[in-house]
Amino acid sequence: MEKTTLFDKIWDSHVVRHVPAGPDVFFIDKHFIHEVTSPVAFLNLEKRGISVKYPYRTIATPDHNVPTVDQDQTIKDKLSRMQVEKLRENCKKYGIELHDLGSAHHGIVHVIGPELGVTQPGMTIVCGDSHTSTHGAFGAIAFGIGTSEVEMVLATQCIMQSKPKKMRISVEGELGKGVTSKDIILYIISKISAAGATGYFVEYAGSAIRNLSMEARMTICNMSIEMGARGGLIAPDETTFNYLKGRQYTPKGEDWEKAVAYWKTLKTDEGATFDKEYQFDAADIEPMITYGTNPGMGIKVKDRIPTTEGMEGSNKTTYLKSLDYMGFQPGEPVKGKLVDYVFVGSCTNGRIEDIRAVAEFVKGKKKADNITAWIVPGSREVEKMAHEEGLVKILEEAGFELRQPGCSACLAMNDDKIPAGKYAVSTSNRNFEGRQGPGARTMLASPLTVAAVAVTGRITDPREVFEN
Repeated sequence: MEKTTLFDKIWDSHVVRHVPAGPDVFFIDKHFIHEVTSPVAFLNLEKRGISVKYPYRTIATPDHNVPTVDQDQTIKDKLSRMQVEKLRENCKKYGIELHDLGSAHHGIVHVIGPELGVTQPGMTIVCGDSHTSTHGAFGAIAFGIGTSEVEMVLATQCIMQSKPKKMRISVEGELGKGVTSKDIILYIISKISAAGATGYFVEYAGSAIRNLSMEARMTICNMSIEMGARGGLIAPDETTFNYLKGRQYTPKGEDWEKAVAYWKTLKTDEGATFDKEYQFDAADIEPMITYGTNPGMGIKVKDRIPTTEGMEGSNKTTYLKSLDYMGFQPGEPVKGKLVDYVFVGSCTNGRIEDIRAVAEFVKGKKKADNITAWIVPGSREVEKMAHEEGLVKILEEAGFELRQPGCSACLAMNDDKIPAGKYAVSTSNRNFEGRQGPGARTMLASPLTVAAVAVTGRITDPREVFEN
């Protein structure tokens, strides 16, 4: 009997038809939509006189460009207002479930899916957003799609997709103090580059991965796209089942037992082969931070920015251009550099565990005077828990501003922008030029590192603050 990977098992069971020398017609179990990539898709359906094939397989929420203050009032920005209104209209017209602004389960699409239990092992999941790979943490095949593909899924519940190659990345051993899942994924991307997994779907494995909570696993899978991968996934286990049990959309009673029995089969067979494999030692991973303009430009907080030694031609030119944008020099340390903003939030690190970690770190401390500190929960549920657990009080006493749920300062599509030339240490997922606002300089890090920066006002290794 052929040995197969977790990815093969899910993919092959969802192929409706193989197109000779072409892509597969691939069935989609769940489709998440938001206000930015769905309006044109719905407009095209209307023009063609086509309806939504399975409305119950689609879930909607506005997140990308919604304001994170005064959400109970009319949205001031015209484009944002129009997109949110159009999402409401389309959901009403086609009978699609909408978690709107102000509702109990509003939030970032990749936060509310798992919270509601919509995301489950063995599923295929798509959304018009590249960080759909987040849902792979549950042992699902999840990836981002474009607007024309959003239209295709709405109309047919299928997508044309070529099967990617398979990569396994194993991280073995125990993580050190102050090291988080965000540090794991920034470390991996720094090792294999921002294009190192292009054309692959990644399975994360090893004891360090298995020991992570579900929220930490979501952080890992979320950033798979940042090394070029189509997506990433982790085999489901008891941690997965415990997280999902009792959530709104998960099976109940006997159906739950049947589901778990199936989910337990979702693992890579011993001896199954991958097209490429990497192994890393957890002991070598330390608090990480990016210094350039792609997520692959990352170093340990304690290290120096790499020099141009060995670089030639366009590689060297591009590298120096990136450092020039950031205002950095080759070979200099990042530790100790002054920072202007910190941001805790996004579909990467806007969950309750992230907010708990920051609150625990800053409890009894004050943010530095030079820091503007924003903390944006990934959903109304996270916001509610943060209030109930007293985290909001701790954070506000430390000088953080708690805002309302949304994608916020992860991307410059709403009002939460970093001013030109200012440095932001952020828990989000992309540090491209202008990502957080025109001319903004973004450095990606874990919630713990962001908390350390907030209280010191400069790039700091969180372990040093622990020790003081």
